Amino acid sequence: MKSTGRIPLTGLDRLNYCSRRLTRRAKGGSQGQWGCARLRTGLRKAITHKESPLLRDHFLGSCIRAGILYLAFAIYQVPGAAHAASLAYVTNAGSGNVSVINLATNTVITTVTVGSTPQQVAVTPNGLPAYVANSGSNNVSVIDTATNTVVGSPISVGANPTGIAITPNGARAYVTNFADNTVSVIDTASNTVVGSPISVGADPTGIAITPNGARLYVANFVDNTVSVIDTASNTVVGSPISVGSGPAGVAITPNGLSAYVANFVFNTVSVIDTATNTVITTILVGQRPDFLTVSRDGASVFVPNQNSNTVSVIDTATNTVTATISVGVSPTGIATTPPNTPSIPTLSNGAFLFLLAAMAAVLALRIVTRQASPPPRPPRAI
Repeated sequence: MKSTGRIPLTGLDRLNYCSRRLTRRAKGGSQGQWGCARLRTGLRKAITHKESPLLRDHFLGSCIRAGILYLAFAIYQVPGAAHAASLAYVTNAGSGNVSVINLATNTVITTVTVGSTPQQVAVTPNGLPAYVANSGSNNVSVIDTATNTVVGSPISVGANPTGIAITPNGARAYVTNFADNTVSVIDTASNTVVGSPISVGADPTGIAITPNGARLYVANFVDNTVSVIDTASNTVVGSPISVGSGPAGVAITPNGLSAYVANFVFNTVSVIDTATNTVITTILVGQRPDFLTVSRDGASVFVPNQNSNTVSVIDTATNTVTATISVGVSPTGIATTPPNTPSIPTLSNGAFLFLLAAMAAVLALRIVTRQASPPPRPPRAI
């Protein structure tokens, strides 16, 4: 039988693996839309092919195989299906930049230039923007974690901003002003300072907020204490908590049960029981530990050590150091992004792709049934 000029199915199979058209994305539209378009094109060419070897069961199997290949390829292209590692952002005060660490490999993948003498950094709960307190510039830089670039103009705050924490809903960022003995509040929607500064202890440095957003823990460097702020009234509540010498960074576990405080002078980390607001243990780390952070799963605490140019990793289950990572000059602050986990396509994409594959199988079955059915017998003469 003469060829109709359409792509043979064997060529379609090869197209899935070899064609350059399948290795680049169409301009415009989402990856899912492109995958769906490729699936429709492949099925149309397979179903309309009319060469005789494809008229029987071989046609059904080949058509379904082509549909499955395009279905798998389309699903592979759906955003969210790829694995991506969690990232950590480390401020380097001596370098005026931020190191970005891939936590799957514990390696630095890029650096981002920010303001002068960056101190603590905090990432919003959705993992998108990161806020960096620049002590030498008296402002806060905002990093787009998708592109690892600074966006917008720096946000002016108090004198020598040092620590920074973001509320669980991502609406507010609290910044400690070391030279002013105050805490500034930033509206993350407009990236502007709102309200009056909150007065705390002498030389406030690190700051952390509880998972429910009700309390702020502020490390007062000169007082060797930690102040607790009620976020509803933005006032200090209770008595200061005594810790080690030169408390700098503060981080709270996701369950809200423990607060970790880096003691800059003592090279230790104090662990506070937030139920009683008392220190329950002390952990030895590197030299001049600063603005530490707890991993999103609460399993680890990452402590940047300024004089050691390293990051200590603490296991929260045992409260012991389990790893040490070399970074840039004078690491000061650190924050992590939530990991991107593998996911299936969204309901709309998945349902549409499944529907296309099912329709292709049904059409193929009907075509094969029609072609393979013998012609009706003539009626017998009576």
